[in-house]
Amino acid sequence: MLQGFGPQLLAGLAITVQVALVALGVGLILGLSGGIAKVYGNRAVRGVAEVYTTIFRGLPEFLVVLIAFFGGSLILAQFSEDAELNAFTAGSLALATTFGAYATEVFRGAFQSIPPGQIEAGKAVGLSGIKIMRRIVLPQVWRLALPGLGNLFLSLLKDTALVSVIGVDDLMRKADIARSVTKDSFTMYAAAAVLYLLLTAVTTLTLHLLERRANRGIRRTA
Repeated sequence: MLQGFGPQLLAGLAITVQVALVALGVGLILGLSGGIAKVYGNRAVRGVAEVYTTIFRGLPEFLVVLIAFFGGSLILAQFSEDAELNAFTAGSLALATTFGAYATEVFRGAFQSIPPGQIEAGKAVGLSGIKIMRRIVLPQVWRLALPGLGNLFLSLLKDTALVSVIGVDDLMRKADIARSVTKDSFTMYAAAAVLYLLLTAVTTLTLHLLERRANRGIRRTA
């Protein structure tokens, strides 16, 4: 049915997963930093975070990917004519930057949901600011932000298809190559769709388990 392109599609799926995980890791760091800046930063820091989220939530992810790749290559060329930006790196960082902008707002809402009395209690027993953040605030922020972050990651998985336009050999690009060789567009794209759906199903199950673990010991009220 796949005319020998099954292994190639699976290889593309592996690249898709790698792009998503790199973007997730970097994006979480950006989002957490942005959330802390918006809630606890001074006026200048809050302003920088606000500009960041406004710009990258307002631009299409496709455009961000193109700017990151071609703009990054242009910048590197100023230092060396032989320098070239890796498409995988450019695509992953572009998706991470957009993911981080949305994650910033998720984290901001989670931080603001922490009762101020808990922080005051931590100070009252002599905990430093770092210990208050590590022992009181962040565990609760993780639990509160997890559903929103999960939704963002599911969107990120679909957005990874955009990196194919800059030459990353992800699932979408492999499907397009298979389609061009076999002239069987429907079968190849349908196979890619099935693999994306399987990836989404596994991710949804994982997120469900993470949410259950994060909510252990939390009494739910009707």
